[in-house]
Parts: sequence; C-alpha cells; structure tokens
Amino acid sequence: MEHLESVEDSWPEFTLAEIKELLSTYKELGEAALSQEFCQALATSFSFSAHRAGRLAIPWQQVQSWFLDRLKGSRTKVQSSSSKAFNFFANLSREIFPSIERETSEKPKGSRVSELKECQFEALSAKDAAWYDVASFLTYRVTHAGELEVRVRFSGFNHAEDEWVNVKEGVRERSIPLEPSECHRVNVGDLVLCYKEREEQAVYCDAYVVEIKRRVHDIEGCRCIFLVRYSHDYTEENVDLGRLCCRPGH
Repeated sequence: MEHLESVEDSWPEFTLAEIKELLSTYKELGEAALSQEFCQALATSFSFSAHRAGRLAIPWQQVQSWFLDRLKGSRTKVQSSSSKAFNFFANLSREIFPSIERETSEKPKGSRVSELKECQFEALSAKDAAWYDVASFLTYRVTHAGELEVRVRFSGFNHAEDEWVNVKEGVRERSIPLEPSECHRVNVGDLVLCYKEREEQAVYCDAYVVEIKRRVHDIEGCRCIFLVRYSHDYTEENVDLGRLCCRPGH
C-alpha cells in the first residue's frame, strides 16, 4: 500500500482539458472506462496531445485510478451506444491487430513494433487518395472522437511516408487481382480497385464500374473493356481487365 501511494504521489497532474475529457468519458462509459486496454489508449492519447506538450506523460494506472475514484462516489449507467462503440474498438484491436503494441510513453513514438508476415491489408493514403499494400502496422491509438487509428508503414516505402489511418475508413483486406478467365466476376455497379495512370505516377484508386463492353477472348486473354468512374474525382476512363482488382467477396 505504501509503495502504491508513493507511485501515485509521483504522477503528474491532469490538465484542465484532460479532466474535461475524463468527465465526459466517464459519463458516457461508466464502468467500461475501467478496462486496462481503454485506460492505456486514453493515457496514450493524453500523453501525445498538444495540451501535454512539455509535460510528463500520463501512465495508464493514473487514468484508471481517476475512474475508480469517480466510481466510488456514484455509479453511472453506461449508455448502450457508447458501450457498443467501446466493444467495437476493443474487439477490432484484438482480432485484426493482435500483435500490435500500443503507443505508450515508454516507447519512442512511431517505433516499429510489429510486421505482418504477408501483405494481408491495404490502406488509404490521405496524400493522394490511393490504396497501398500495408507492410506493417506500427502502433494504434484512440482519438478524442473515439475513432481507432493505426500508424501504417506502406509496402515499398520508408518511415518518412508513414501515416495515421482511420481503421473504419482506410484499412481493409487486400483487393484481389483478376485472371483473364475471371472477367465475368466484374459487373456494372461493382466497386473495384483500378490502376490509374497519372503524369507523375501510377496508383491504385477506388472506382465503380459504369459500363462493360464484353468481347470474345482470344489467345492473349480477356479483350473486354470496362468504363470506370473514380470515386475521389469522378473522372471516367476505359480500362482493360489487367488494371482491375476486385474486392474480397465479389
């Protein structure tokens, strides 16, 4: 007990912004906020926020202790929607990113902690609206808005190109290249990943199939033409099957 009290005495004080966040979080989640995983994510968010610039990092035990103190005074009913959101983030962290370590004050921010043996995912770059294979997930965090983000190392790129990517909107299973005999799998209205050639570079972007001109295959393979409309700029282009990848399940 004396050791615990001495540790608590060394904890840094919460800022006003952090206290407001703690109060809001406790009001929404109640006892669910006591989870070690959640407290670690929230402590990480505090430690690397602009409000804590030049201050000591917050240990997760301090966050949990604050919630415990609040719980002793009163018990707040957990709102079902908030509980579902928390469970979603927790399950996603365990199931999709089981080997990724959290970003904590004990490790340098952005340090490489885990690599996938195979490129099983692709992620959306905010820089050019293109999808790239994921070489590794470096760390993850929960934003103040409650969104789960991962730090991504793109395949074929170095650390200078690492990006924080929203899991819901920008991480998914890899798209699947199509063989010439599989052109029948592509239909009008399908979301596909299309190889788009630009003046400065060629990238893979999301597009919807607008029209298909089916042609008889020959010795060289599929001769069909696919009119696609890119999702990010709504431009249209005729492409062959070799430039398309389908989404898993299609």
